[in-house]
Amino acid sequence: MKLVKRLSVSAVAVAAAVGFTFGGFNQADAASVSGKVTVAGSTALLPLTQAAAKEFKRSNPRVSISVSGSSSIAGPQSVQKGSATIGACDWNATTAVPGFSAFKGLTAYKIAVIPFATIVNSKNPVKNLSTSQLQGIFTGKITNWKQVGGNNAPIVVVNRKFGSGTRVNYNLKALKGAKMMTSGSHYQEAGKSGEMVTAVTSNANAIGYVDLPYVKGGIKAVSYNGVAASVSNIQKGKYPVWGTGYLLTKGKAKGANAAFISYVTGSKFQNGSLKKLKFIPVKSVR
Repeated sequence: MKLVKRLSVSAVAVAAAVGFTFGGFNQADAASVSGKVTVAGSTALLPLTQAAAKEFKRSNPRVSISVSGSSSIAGPQSVQKGSATIGACDWNATTAVPGFSAFKGLTAYKIAVIPFATIVNSKNPVKNLSTSQLQGIFTGKITNWKQVGGNNAPIVVVNRKFGSGTRVNYNLKALKGAKMMTSGSHYQEAGKSGEMVTAVTSNANAIGYVDLPYVKGGIKAVSYNGVAASVSNIQKGKYPVWGTGYLLTKGKAKGANAAFISYVTGSKFQNGSLKKLKFIPVKSVR
């Protein structure tokens, strides 16, 4: 019996020694993880990071974890300043994108594919908009809904503020890099995804864009070039308006931060809550 116990102890030791290691975190000993995790940045990714934090905390009660959202650019900025241990961003901030230089000294971890959609008020009869129509609307050349098959009413353009990852992705993928309008009597800006939803919900003539997890209530997603904004259409390669979400740390992730990122990228979360929230697992889209 003692021999069996010694063998069992040895087996556990071996399992711990060869257990999967992610940036210094050994998954074989997850319950012993302790420390502080502070996530800041993207509001597009906020439903995902909030859900992950809640689940992760249940399995790791010794970890103090907080999650907030303001804009994608705030993610890497907060990590560099030291006010956050993890930055959430709708692009890989370690490389340059139009309008933003690369952030040096950070490590990026790919966590999800983010589906974006053009949104209008649920009372708006318009169901589809082409690339050229959207370019016209967001550059200020098309100003009335009747020009695109809608009611005779002025179009109110709601844009995300500079620094938004949703704005970066939407401009590149839906508008093909067209220079967006930045002012006007029928123009306004939203600082966060939730503010965008509120703006379009409260104005029957408004148009904006947001990621799919936010599409509900008084707004609807319109098709893009005849293709509906959906997870399945992205996976089939039919719908191009999507981006990739990242978590970023200063250097390689360690300790509790590595454990959290490991949980987010693990199969349980990727195939569970992430899918339920209408994000797409990173491995299912190329």
